[in-house]
Amino acid sequence: MTALEQTRVIDLTDARSIYGAKLLADLGANTVRPETTCGDPLRKRGPFDQESGESLWYLYFCTNRKHFKFDPDDSTQMSLLQSLCANADIVLHSKGAPAANSVDLKQAREVNPELVLIECSSFGEEGPWHDFQAPELVAAALGGTAALTGDVDTPPLKLWGDLNFMISGSYVAVAALAGLYHARRKQQGQSISVPVHECIASCLEHALMWYFCHELFPQSTARVLPRRGSLHWTDMYQVMQAKNGSVMITPLPGTDTQLAWLIEEEVFDDLLDPEFQMPGAHRKYMLRMMEILRSWASQTDAKKLFEEAQARHLPYGIVNHVPDVAQNSQLEARDWWAEYKIGNRTVKGVGAPYQFGKTPVEINEDVEMDGGSEKILDLVDWGSER
Repeated sequence: MTALEQTRVIDLTDARSIYGAKLLADLGANTVRPETTCGDPLRKRGPFDQESGESLWYLYFCTNRKHFKFDPDDSTQMSLLQSLCANADIVLHSKGAPAANSVDLKQAREVNPELVLIECSSFGEEGPWHDFQAPELVAAALGGTAALTGDVDTPPLKLWGDLNFMISGSYVAVAALAGLYHARRKQQGQSISVPVHECIASCLEHALMWYFCHELFPQSTARVLPRRGSLHWTDMYQVMQAKNGSVMITPLPGTDTQLAWLIEEEVFDDLLDPEFQMPGAHRKYMLRMMEILRSWASQTDAKKLFEEAQARHLPYGIVNHVPDVAQNSQLEARDWWAEYKIGNRTVKGVGAPYQFGKTPVEINEDVEMDGGSEKILDLVDWGSER
């Protein structure tokens, strides 16, 4: 049995929230993704399989779904879709998504008062931007993540892939589970708004803290930090160039352990000088330690440095490129990789971001249902009544 096996989900999402639907579906939720007869536009997103031309992007994001096509101009089929929504536990929808525009979710809530509706939009239904459009890069710019990327001498950089929409998708899944928990305890549904803009802003970590409290930080020169590449706001986490690679290095939280290691290697330089023990000299001491670490790292093999630091419980991290991650022994040891079917072939792909001990995740291919509208309810196996 899977974690959400008894949960019925209708997936009417677009790119902003489809990751949330995947998280629920991979947890075992009985998930149906209807699409219009014109087809799902997300199937046209690359990269594509070289042999079949199938979207690998869609293959990943639409695991464990049942699909069927409907004609928005066919009243019988629209009645079917409306019935499915009313029989669901959760409906995930995004304003502007083709299938979402075809159903009356207010009516579905009237039929099923315990229904949980999760709407993911760019800016929510209120506020001066509620009608604005925001593809992923625009969302990154308006939400704040784009401003933090890049280095001091570069323009802002786009984050890898659709990372900002992965953030909003994660919030969609969390909101759905919270709404489901409430519905099952109180027999009362929920209508939950998940604006991408707010999801991104909530993940800026230090940026807003710095803006509102910058006077509390001795290194502060302005309310907003300049772009600084991989450099953490404390200056104590830095990607440093080593031999044969790069390593994310920090002396925190075990500063004394780091000092002892430097003493063993006889590269501690002036870190034992009494001036660094004076009140108020801690930041100066730490910055000096980072300078010494940078010089030492440049003369040390990256892999050796990483492994020795981890053995000493110092959280260094070697910088892996995509080919390194694909061959990573840690992921392999945990059986993290999943198999995806493309026609008669099986390809290796990304696994689930969690592993439950009692309800393991299974990555299954999506199922196309084509039996005519009168058979879809039986194929979905939800029945015609709640």
